[in-house]
Amino acid sequence: MNIQKSFKSLVALAVAGTFSSAAVAAPSNAEIFEMMQEMKQELKNLKAENNALKGTVEEVAVSTDEAIKAQIKLANKSHWGGYGELHYNNLEGQGPSVSDTKKIDFHRFVLYFGHEFRDDLRFFSEFELEHALVKDIGDSGTSENGPGEVELEQAYIQYDYNETTQITGGLFLMPIGILNETHEPDTFYGVERNTVEKNIIPSTWWEAGVMLTKELRPGLTLDVALTSGLEATDAKSYKPRDGRQKVASASARSLATIGRLKYTAIPGLELAASLFNQTDYCQGVVVGCGSARAFETHAIYKKDKFQLRALYAGWNIDGDDVETDGADKQNGYYLEPAYRFNDKWGAFVRYESYDNNDGGSSDTEVEARSIGFNYWIDPTVVAKFDYVDQSKANAGDKDGINIGLGYSF
Repeated sequence: MNIQKSFKSLVALAVAGTFSSAAVAAPSNAEIFEMMQEMKQELKNLKAENNALKGTVEEVAVSTDEAIKAQIKLANKSHWGGYGELHYNNLEGQGPSVSDTKKIDFHRFVLYFGHEFRDDLRFFSEFELEHALVKDIGDSGTSENGPGEVELEQAYIQYDYNETTQITGGLFLMPIGILNETHEPDTFYGVERNTVEKNIIPSTWWEAGVMLTKELRPGLTLDVALTSGLEATDAKSYKPRDGRQKVASASARSLATIGRLKYTAIPGLELAASLFNQTDYCQGVVVGCGSARAFETHAIYKKDKFQLRALYAGWNIDGDDVETDGADKQNGYYLEPAYRFNDKWGAFVRYESYDNNDGGSSDTEVEARSIGFNYWIDPTVVAKFDYVDQSKANAGDKDGINIGLGYSF
């Protein structure tokens, strides 16, 4: 606006000098000099105003950019995700005492939620609905139990003590096996989880407690935890899977310890071994039930498109009643080679064997042979198909197909 005024003054001066020679005298040199000085001062003031305005715009831009970054950082501190899987099972029993399995089930619907309080302190949780329905309203209008369960599988705080040491406290998955900590459907072959990591490990297995994770050297990690324990209350079972209390008003008469050593220094190779110990496997409920120890070791090897998984797990449980039932020794193992043809297709074969009564006089071993493929619609969305042949010693066989659809995000 000051420039326009100055320009108008000059124009007025020129017009006056041209047309008013008869009525008004032309300005003197002194007057012209004075007018030029005034214009010069006005231009100087205008430049100062422009510089001030430029600085203000830059400050606003910087402040806005910092505000946007702060909002993005705040939004990134909280995150969520989840996974789910739908299963169709069609297996026929071979023998008069073996029933068929023909069902379709939305087996798992899981949601994750986590929050980063700061760079070295975070929270993580996992909430799961199994089998789609917990309760139903029957024809009579009364509530009936459904087949499902609502479970809090994880809810822990994790603190980075330093660059090589983490402390985890709360509800967390036990550091044992291959699938117990990583079991999203797009990460493994087969519609159903293998029977060894279901009946012997037993996945999914979580407890409450505190865990120390220490990187001893690059690629070598030690996990040590003090946790709640199992409670085997059925004197004729003693299966680890039945002993999970899931930290639901759980008995804490006998706590447990677990340690794992994991080696990943060689690209494509994972070697691990875990040892679990509990002084009283039955939490004082069953006479003739004593301490329990579990050992697990596994290897995962990946080379180009080929992958091999191998796992062994076993239990030794003390107590006269446990020994009488033949459950003092329980073990299982599996071997699973697989080949990934491309980013979409992969195929596998698996042999698995487990026995929850290996200490008994009779043969109770359960075997299964599987062959199938995965089709990854997206890196984390997968369709699965497999054929399985199961056999239980002295109890008959069962074979058929499984079809699954799974996702994670």
